[in-house]
Amino acid sequence: MVKITEIRTRVWNWVGPTVPPKANFCTSATDALPSSEDSMASFRFHQWLTCEVVADNGMIGIGNAALAPPLIKETIDQYLAPLVIGADPFDYALLWERMYRKTHAWGRKGIGMTAISAIDIGIWDLMGKIVEKPVFKLLGGRTKHKIPVYYSKLYADSVDAMQLEAANAMEGNFQGFKARFGYGPKDGMAGMRENIKRVEALREVIGYDRDLMLEAYMGWNLDYTRRIIPKLEKYEPRWLEEPVIADDILGYAELNRGPIPISGGEHEFSVIGCHQLLHHRAVAVLQYDTNRVGGITAANKINAIAEAYQIPVIPHAGQVHNYHLTMSNINCPMSEYFPVFDVEIGNELFYYIFEGDPEPVDGYLDLDENTPGLGIKISDRHLNNFTIDE
Repeated sequence: MVKITEIRTRVWNWVGPTVPPKANFCTSATDALPSSEDSMASFRFHQWLTCEVVADNGMIGIGNAALAPPLIKETIDQYLAPLVIGADPFDYALLWERMYRKTHAWGRKGIGMTAISAIDIGIWDLMGKIVEKPVFKLLGGRTKHKIPVYYSKLYADSVDAMQLEAANAMEGNFQGFKARFGYGPKDGMAGMRENIKRVEALREVIGYDRDLMLEAYMGWNLDYTRRIIPKLEKYEPRWLEEPVIADDILGYAELNRGPIPISGGEHEFSVIGCHQLLHHRAVAVLQYDTNRVGGITAANKINAIAEAYQIPVIPHAGQVHNYHLTMSNINCPMSEYFPVFDVEIGNELFYYIFEGDPEPVDGYLDLDENTPGLGIKISDRHLNNFTIDE
């Protein structure tokens, strides 16, 4: 029997070049506060955590987390690692419950659940390597020939700049495109018109035969969203993402009864948290993030519940752990894809830390049947752009 002997965590601090923040780049929950600073400052993450699950046979499973990495490292090192060291990784369900229940008083949301996610993803990668199977084969196998992906960038900019980016992205034959809004309640009706102007401009470029997704990233409120939805309806968005703060489940449910499907869930945690979104019909598309929601163990349970509700799951942020879940679940129709780009918000760091994340070809990506585990490894190509906290 293989046993886990060590949990090795590292925080990767990006010190390389970054794209400077721009005004009205993307709305966020902090827009409601009186402040002159960059409203996205608290949502930029230029750190990442790697979590290596080391076994006594020398194999290593790789997990990761992107939310508050120094706090995640401390949580894993002090509280979670002792709960899994010495255990059989194939007891993953027991290990998940052990981590969840023994930290439940303080860890069931946010930092605690993100830390559990990092270890759990590493355990699944390790299991795949042990049996020499890709993770999606352990989860049920291939449910689609390839995974359709949508292009996820198009942060708010000038109309010309957004149209140019969309036109260039069209060359990749992506199945859809997601844009971010740059204006919210604080910007009044003039800002609302700026939002509409950009949506109209994007439809001019991509037409109506491809999906257009729109994201407010928790930067609006219920009143503003009610007012803007009638103006957006004619542009046929596939969904409106996170219009209000994540805790306002009833607000989501009210909006989701309207003409535009509402999506969300990347800031929700655990099986029960996502079930509440589903139970209240708060979202038409569920978008948990595997490295926040409790890892692959939790995500696979959530997928089954969502299928019973007939609500599709499209995990947040792309990344290979999400692709394995999407490939193995019939209720996961497509994946988000962040293009390889200079470091801006922080999602881009995944490509600078890991090698092996699949690249889309003609709007689709595939997973290799013969690569065990998740199929990624920690890269040494960009070490000069990081400081690493062991």
